[in-house]
Amino acid sequence: MKPKMGLISGVLGFIFLSALLFGKAHGAVHSYYWVVKETKFTKLCTTSTVLTVNDSFPGPEIHAQKGDTVFVTVQNDGPYGITIHWHGVRMPRNPWSDGPEYITQCPIKSGGNFTQEIDLSTEEGTLWWHAHSDWSRATVHGAIKVSPANGTSYPFDEPDGDQTIVFSSWYKANVMDVLDESISTGDDPNVSDAYTINGEPGDLYDCSNETMYSLLVEKGKTYLLRILNSILNEEMFFAIANHSMTVVGSDGAYVKPFSSDYLFITPGQTMDVLVTANNSASYYYMVLTPFLDTDSSYDNTTSRALIKYSGNYTTPTSIPTPTFPNISDSISAQLFVVRLKSLADSAHPISVPKNITRQIFMTVSVNLFACPNSTGCTVDGNNKLAASLNNNSFVSPSTALLQEYYDNNYNVSLIADELPNKPPTPFNYSTVANMSTYTKEGTQVITFEYGDEVEIVFQGTKIGATQNHPMHLHGYSFYLVGTGSGDFDNGTDPSRFNLDDPPEVNTIAVPRLGWSAIRFKAHNPGVWFMHCHFERHTTWGMATAVIVKNGDTNETSMRPPPSYMPPCS
Repeated sequence: MKPKMGLISGVLGFIFLSALLFGKAHGAVHSYYWVVKETKFTKLCTTSTVLTVNDSFPGPEIHAQKGDTVFVTVQNDGPYGITIHWHGVRMPRNPWSDGPEYITQCPIKSGGNFTQEIDLSTEEGTLWWHAHSDWSRATVHGAIKVSPANGTSYPFDEPDGDQTIVFSSWYKANVMDVLDESISTGDDPNVSDAYTINGEPGDLYDCSNETMYSLLVEKGKTYLLRILNSILNEEMFFAIANHSMTVVGSDGAYVKPFSSDYLFITPGQTMDVLVTANNSASYYYMVLTPFLDTDSSYDNTTSRALIKYSGNYTTPTSIPTPTFPNISDSISAQLFVVRLKSLADSAHPISVPKNITRQIFMTVSVNLFACPNSTGCTVDGNNKLAASLNNNSFVSPSTALLQEYYDNNYNVSLIADELPNKPPTPFNYSTVANMSTYTKEGTQVITFEYGDEVEIVFQGTKIGATQNHPMHLHGYSFYLVGTGSGDFDNGTDPSRFNLDDPPEVNTIAVPRLGWSAIRFKAHNPGVWFMHCHFERHTTWGMATAVIVKNGDTNETSMRPPPSYMPPCS
């Protein structure tokens, strides 16, 4: 369906006026028009109707340069409300376009539209966008490719090619039905039927051999692969047969290059890797398989794609496949994580906070709620699964928290309770055997003063089903200064923090029965969602909102809301 000319003219006028009024970008201004709608795809021998943007899975890419501004008008022709989030974009002073449902906005209603402003500032590399309402991001997601600004270059030799590789979950069933069933029973959701690489499951699945994704390469050439994990509930290992990968970036920032035979990548993360086609001309498998060291249910299948060399040669009868760490090899997962380090050079400086003004010790747990009688809950009797931060399971408000904050003159106490800086009851977090698995619930938030230098230690616990937790913070990149196993020791572990060249990221894997420490400066005012990037854990309440107060000047304060926000009623 073609958009009406009046709508297009209005959108272009809005974009032009916004660029004049706010004129923040030093780069170019781009505009996109997206239509969210249901589209039929046939995979795994079954035709499914899924939500898409512009009929594509994965969705369209955004291409820009560092410092550019992007306007995206989202027209919702789908059957239910939706929001779109720009994952890893800091959105300086502009949380209004960040996108998480009931945190910064209410959903775009069916038949409605909303123009969002994506302000690129320091980001460079690969980021992504995705739906941030219910589980719509299963099929509503795509890449954001941010190239160096004019007059600058990559901190490595210019690659010969550039290709996005997107990992996704595929369900034969309607993913919203999967979510609704899980909520009604209180139990784990059904797992996906397949993983896909650039939308295709690969030849290990039924009816998928002919459609398997393939990447054509030329011998001797080097390719930049922009890899993003949009899978709903599993962390992944990825490898390419007979080809090593040189990791050069993660989460929209460069890292010190290192060579690896495999990647460990959580939902929400991106990795930029260089691959040189330096083998005999042939076919080689790219393989995607899950990492999971837990008793929770998961999709234990494997997706494959092909690297195909150009030229004349005999098609191989046996295609090489890579070797992998074991599915529960947490050591290999953590060894990959600790190899990520910032460039930290004159062209790519970092600024790790060292005068900490706010310390938060945050337990991350999977819990239970007791259900009222005759509600159909099926977990350990009449219970349902929950998740928490510092023993609070987050309850999303029924209206946009950001709007409430703005309308109440930035008075946090009128809209939410404060999440405690530490768990209400200290215990032996990674070994506990006698703590209750039950938690409380509420809309609790974390409040920072503008300019606070923040340290958060995420601590995994033995409460409930234990596993890694990919924690993500909107509106910020942060420094992963330390990670380890067991209980965090505030007396000894900080001495081992990497304050010289820690990676600057937006999503981290908090290890099972272990801890991760992050630092950042609270200099982006607004309301920002922080949550586990496993969809089921966010649904269960492993989340909070971070509210950073305004500074003393207009330049250190939130921008006012745009003239139109999607209504909440």
